[in-house]
Amino acid sequence: MSSSKQQVSLPFIGSLLQGERNAITDVAGVTVGHRTLADGPVQTGVTVIRPHAGDLFRDKVPAAAAVLNGFGKSVGLLQVEELGVLETPIALTNTFSVGTVAAAQIRRCVADNPECGRTLPTVNPLVFECNDGFLNDIQRMAVSEADYLHALTDTGVDFEQGSVGAGRGMSSFQLKGGIGSASRRVSARNDGTSGGLGGEKNAGTGGLHTVGALVLANYGRQPQLLLAGHAVGERLAALQAERSLPAVNEAEKGSIIIVVATDAPLDARQLRRLALRAGAGLARTGSVFGHGSGDIVLAFSTAYTVPCSVERPMPAVAMLHDGLLDGLFQAAADSTEQAIIHALCRASPVTGRDGNHRAALSDVLPASALFSTHA
Repeated sequence: MSSSKQQVSLPFIGSLLQGERNAITDVAGVTVGHRTLADGPVQTGVTVIRPHAGDLFRDKVPAAAAVLNGFGKSVGLLQVEELGVLETPIALTNTFSVGTVAAAQIRRCVADNPECGRTLPTVNPLVFECNDGFLNDIQRMAVSEADYLHALTDTGVDFEQGSVGAGRGMSSFQLKGGIGSASRRVSARNDGTSGGLGGEKNAGTGGLHTVGALVLANYGRQPQLLLAGHAVGERLAALQAERSLPAVNEAEKGSIIIVVATDAPLDARQLRRLALRAGAGLARTGSVFGHGSGDIVLAFSTAYTVPCSVERPMPAVAMLHDGLLDGLFQAAADSTEQAIIHALCRASPVTGRDGNHRAALSDVLPASALFSTHA
């Protein structure tokens, strides 16, 4: 789904090929859905990422997290770190709605698996959050369990970006933030090279793989903003001075959640390494992982599933050699940086609680003023 704002020519990050949609859903089987609440002081929502269309409790996917700065209130990370698998779809929402969404995930799992918590193990809900309290009246706790189910039902390969779902009330660099996504394709080869514009044919034992990223951008200090290497924060400061407006220089107190998906056969240890490389893309936009910013990355693979039942055989999968991971690392960094650009440039302005307002970056500075070159 797109709007005229999404058709603006934006810089392309890196040298790797993008997927068909340039989104996390270019990883086969991955779908995304939103539920957006936009009513006066209530500006919030839920975003759901499904790694596959089946029952994740019965057919788990390998996963790992990297906490770049742990100022956050997410649920479920402890067991992901210990067991290295996902058991529910990934949910994103505001800080005060984590409990409600986790409860919805548990109820849905029990409905699908009536023996969950009895003869079957309990389920590990997985909910990430950012504080949208500047635009959203977070104390209302407006998100309901039905909103999670709506987002879950809404999942598909095509989805909106910007001020939607969990991104509705998010701010980034004192501008409107929100949801952004991108993807890159990469050849992991056994000929001593990895990555680059490797063409559309499989090469060596690694073959062609896709890495996709989705971000919930709610972080950053405007003076530090960099987009595709351009010092956009400095341009915004100059514009403020020209208009005799006060400079924007708020302390860092936001967060960003980054979800990285790949179809490459990686285990949990390798996925944690992949998750860490998303931090390189985040840093390129001007983030220093500030004290008050909860910067968390989750990476998962769709290459195989891990059964819940001990009576089913474990998958016999040949993992990629660690020496072939550099291309995937580049793809994670580039798709993360690209996704952040998409979140900022595809966001629409929002006015919310107590009249608080966040302008869209594209309304403050047109793309022609932001970037001197285009890919």
